[in-house]
Amino acid sequence: MRAMNLYDRWLLPRLIDFAMRNREATRYRGKMVPAARGRVLEIGAGSGLNLPFYGTEVTRLFALDPSEQLLALARGRRAPAGFPVEFLHRSAEEIPLDRATVDTVVTTWTLCSVPDAVRALREARRVLKPGGTLIFVEHGLAPDPRVQRWQRRLDPWWCRCAGGCHLDRRIDRLVREAGFETLQLETGYVKGPRPFTYTYCGRARRPPS
Repeated sequence: MRAMNLYDRWLLPRLIDFAMRNREATRYRGKMVPAARGRVLEIGAGSGLNLPFYGTEVTRLFALDPSEQLLALARGRRAPAGFPVEFLHRSAEEIPLDRATVDTVVTTWTLCSVPDAVRALREARRVLKPGGTLIFVEHGLAPDPRVQRWQRRLDPWWCRCAGGCHLDRRIDRLVREAGFETLQLETGYVKGPRPFTYTYCGRARRPPS
């Protein structure tokens, strides 16, 4: 148990930081994160790899993550646009912000590892202003039955060694279940083993009413 605690606390955050610097992840960050506007909440901010991609339309960023070690890495990075960043060491299921106080919520490769993804998305919907936007890039369940079978076989093992990351979540379904209206959705495989690389990329909206 002690070895696992050391792995989770010290080694895993650095492995995550290293793994998420890959070319495909960087391409998706550059494609989606600049669309954030106004007061922004990033759920699963991790080591701050999205920070360089936020633009001048952002007025404030709340960077939330349950890992103190990843947030320590994020604090060493700065957003080039110069807006204030507040780091929040909390879980996605309990966002410490008031209702309808942010304009944009961003999640990138986060919903796979949140214990209760629907609850986290409902919290995101709660803090968004009516008509506010959810921007997401996530990996999850593939449409191909053969790939799905491999995802479900690998999921218990992968979840234990990858910080609770699940391979078989239907991200589009979770977003709709949480009460969002999908505005844009692109799906497909990126480079790498197919059980790990089926990607959901899009935008959704909190309904105006």
